[in-house]
This record gives sequence, C-alpha cells and structure tokens, in this order.
Amino acid sequence: MIFNVANYSYSFTEHNNQSVICIHFPNDIKLRNALKERIKIYWSQSMKLWYCKDMPQYRTVLNLPQKEIGLALESQFSKENLLAFQKYRQMLILKGYSINTQKVYLIEFSQLLAILKNHPVASLTEERLKAYIYYCHKTLKLKERTIHSRINAILFYFEKVLNRPKMDLDIPRPKKPSTLPKVLSKKDLAKMFEKTENIKHRLILLLVYGMGLRVSEIVGLKIEDVDSGRMMVHLRQAKGKKDRYVPLPQSVLELLREYYVAYKPKEYLFEGMTGGQYTIRSAQAVFKQAMNRAGINKKVGIHGLRHSYATHLLESGIDISFIQKLLGHKDIRTTLQYAKISDSKLARITSPLDEIMRKKKV
Repeated sequence: MIFNVANYSYSFTEHNNQSVICIHFPNDIKLRNALKERIKIYWSQSMKLWYCKDMPQYRTVLNLPQKEIGLALESQFSKENLLAFQKYRQMLILKGYSINTQKVYLIEFSQLLAILKNHPVASLTEERLKAYIYYCHKTLKLKERTIHSRINAILFYFEKVLNRPKMDLDIPRPKKPSTLPKVLSKKDLAKMFEKTENIKHRLILLLVYGMGLRVSEIVGLKIEDVDSGRMMVHLRQAKGKKDRYVPLPQSVLELLREYYVAYKPKEYLFEGMTGGQYTIRSAQAVFKQAMNRAGINKKVGIHGLRHSYATHLLESGIDISFIQKLLGHKDIRTTLQYAKISDSKLARITSPLDEIMRKKKV
C-alpha cells in the first residue's frame, strides 16, 4: 500500500519526558505497515495509540509544519524582548540564512533574552555585553565554539536587526581548538567499498568520496544534475547558496547505470523506499555500517570522506586553488587545512629512533 498522509491525523503531546507526534488511523495493518516504511513508530500501551518522536524529518514526511526554532524559552521573555526575538527570526529568514544557521543563532540569542528577563535587549551597552560573554565563559564554562556562536548571534541582532554600525566590542574571543580533519587511508577506503555489497549504499559512498561532497549535497543530488556525457555533476545551491561543477569519476559509470536500472529513481538520484529525497541521517547510517563491516575503528563521520578526497588530491600534486574550487570553499584558508596533514615528504622522514634501533639489531 502506498503511503498517503491523508489517511492519518495527528496530535502532539509529551510522552516519557519527550515531545511526540500521536498518529491516529483506523486499525488497518496496511495503513500501519505503510507508515512503518516511512518513519519509526512506537505503540503506547498507556495512550492506546501509535506515535513517533517529534523530529523535523518526521514532520516533513507527515507533511506537518515545522516547529518554530528557538521558542523553548519563550515564557521567560518579556513582551518587549519577545518582539525583538520575532524580528530577529524574521531578519534571519529575509537574509536567506540556512535552517541550520537560523537554529544556532536563535538558540544562542534566546539564551541571552532568558537571562535578561524584563531588561530590554536593545538597551544593552557594550559593557553589559562584555560582562555577559565573560559570564558565559567563566560561570557557564561554555566551549569555545559555543561562545563564538553566541557572540556572532548577538552581533547579528545589533548590526542586522537594529541596523546599528558595525560593533567592535573588543571582546577577546577564545581561540578555537586547532583540530585537523579526520582522514581515512586509501587502504581503509578500498576495504570499506569492497565490504559494502548493497549497490545503492556503495554508490553513495563512492560518490561522496569520489567528488568530495557534503552529505547534504549527495542526498540533494537530482538525476538531471548528472551529465555522464560531459562527465560532470552540477551541484545546485550548495553551502553558501552557490552552484558548482565537479568531475564525475569514470570508475563509477558502470555501477551508476546498474543502480539506475535496479532502483529506477524518479527525481533524486537517491530516494527513500517510497520516493522522495534520501535523508541525511540514512546516508550517515550507511557510512557507519560500512565502517563497522570494514572493521575500521576510527571516530570519523561521513564528512571524513570529503576530507579524505581533498587530502588525497593534495598528496597527488593537485594545486590547492583547484581543490578549493572543487570543494566550493569561499576562503582558501579553509582549504589550506589539508596541507597540514597531507605533506607526503613529511611522512617519509625517518625518526632517528629507527636508525638507532636498526644499528642495534645489526
């Protein structure tokens, strides 16, 4: 039976200390199985009904409106600050910020409003803002990245919402941890691809690595974006809302055609069981399962395939500026991080300890 949202009705409640969506439908096994094919549902003995966790991806599948971001602390806002919050959210939308950026900014801004209570946020002085950031650092002991996000969210309000001149708060931002991208070796990658027998799953992994894609880009790829004649793939409205082209690896053509015949996708290159765009979470699960099958015990996510692509290109002698274009980086400094881990000459340096131990054996 084909899943049809019109066959179900919904209500919202709290169950076992979490927000859930109650799903109402006639006691029909076909309706239940059609629902199970799309989302993970649970039976509540106390409520005598089926329900699912209230998650954005489930709301999308069920054709339900998304929850407004950042209103968890709404009851703690004064009327004036609630209005400021609403204007803030509206400006994020008007500026075309991504959903993820909106979520981060709204959450960080709402934390400030909750602390202010009846004090108008618009009247905060630079000294009060500095004191707040100091409080976040010393008392709340927030991580460096969180403090950076919070500062950016606050500056957005004063500079973009209130349209004030660019602020120089002279706030000493904590240094971000200098971590290197996590990269998989070519040997590990070959083993992972070999152990992934499912055609669809293997193709997802091959294309993410073979073209250096973000997970959002692989699931958003449409059939029309793949030009096997020119051996190019058109990535539309990627991060930063920019289009770019990347070369299609010659080695995947046969598998790509085999996959297309077997799965017959209609719009997106990779689709769910009942159609529609493959989810990011599913792609991440494919990678995790492949890592487990290959016996690779490294703490790395699917984005590690993109890091590996860039690092291996650099090691093969490709100019850093070309890699920047392939990855769609706005700033060359973002691409230069791979130079720190891809110095093949550095890898060939022999430790003096090895020389000592060799002589000892002799």
